[in-house]
Amino acid sequence: MIKYLLVGLLLLVSSVSAAPLDRIVAVVNDEVILDSELDEMEVTVRQQLRQRNATLPSTEGLRRQVLERIIMQRLQIQRAEMSGIRVADDALNAAIRQIAENNNMTLRQFRDALEADGYDFAEFRETIREEMIINRLRKSEVEDSIVVSEREVDNFLATQNLQGDSEESFRLLHILVSVPNAASPEQVQEAERKLAVIQDLLAEGGDFSEVAAGYSDGQNALEGGELGWRKQAELPSLFADVVPHMTVGEVSDVIRSGSGFHLVKLADKRSEETHLVRQTKARHILIKTNELVSDEAAENRLNQLRDRILSGEDFAELARAHSEDTGSAIDGGSLGWSSPGVMVPEFEEVMNSLAEGEMSEVFQSRFGWHLLQVEERREQNMADEFKRNQARQQLKERKVEEELESWLRAMRDEAYIEYREL
Repeated sequence: MIKYLLVGLLLLVSSVSAAPLDRIVAVVNDEVILDSELDEMEVTVRQQLRQRNATLPSTEGLRRQVLERIIMQRLQIQRAEMSGIRVADDALNAAIRQIAENNNMTLRQFRDALEADGYDFAEFRETIREEMIINRLRKSEVEDSIVVSEREVDNFLATQNLQGDSEESFRLLHILVSVPNAASPEQVQEAERKLAVIQDLLAEGGDFSEVAAGYSDGQNALEGGELGWRKQAELPSLFADVVPHMTVGEVSDVIRSGSGFHLVKLADKRSEETHLVRQTKARHILIKTNELVSDEAAENRLNQLRDRILSGEDFAELARAHSEDTGSAIDGGSLGWSSPGVMVPEFEEVMNSLAEGEMSEVFQSRFGWHLLQVEERREQNMADEFKRNQARQQLKERKVEEELESWLRAMRDEAYIEYREL
């Protein structure tokens, strides 16, 4: 038996010594990058480039670029390990399931498709784990430190407007006090006296539309001076430099033209890219649980309050007296107007299921036990807010991109990197 074991060991040793050695192509701090790793990544990158119909660089150039990518990945993984950043299996599995769903596959179908294309699923999992770790590292060390101020957003949007990127439209009301061509001084004075009367009426709180209907010489006088909605490019040249700088409800100074004296009111403005959001105004009573208050006790207490409200007691008064959400309790439990995604999912799900005026059953969220009533709903145009959020995101992405390059360059400069022969 020993004889056979020795023969087996000799065969094993001879086969190992005959196998080609995996060369080291680079050293990154205290880790090595092997030729086999470089070959494997190069094959993957070539496939990706072909799928995008991209022009392939020279073999030497591609290999050098792939090696640089591996070096930067290795540096970031090392940094993440030093920072204690990990991705647990549960989070990894959820991410891979999401990738499968995005490809309209079950997890099993996705795994089979990968293996049919020649990918090892275990290696794929670890590749995704590394990507998640790097993303968390970048978020922690770069993205979370980026701040975009409201002034920067204002300046960004102002620049867009100057460049003609504004999609705003303006609803205008107009009053004209006409002056004849080649008017005499007396005719001009008469027009000025009429204008003074109109301005006095408006200053005293008169309705612009009513004053226009009674005094304007414009062709839209009977419609209350309504000029309708106009994009910036469609504004009369007389108003083009004035209206975009007005606030809603503002009446302009007197504008003089060859046809007479004009007053224009900005009745409303909107973005042509309308973003209607269904908002809900609700109020609630919250009872929290702790060492002394069990779930059962909190639920029973709220059910008693619910019965009292159904018997005619005032929701707001009971909220002031009993709710443990101190921020809303002082206002009778009011949460104000909320847009989708603001509340936690379990709260929002109940809120969305209620009709206006309807009160919920007692339910639980991560914050405690709730009694909820929907007061009102509305469709709100959030175009301005959407536009600001877009601008803020664009500015942040620009800053992140700039800062990320600097961060990667500094990380590389601080590292020990040794190249071996490719």
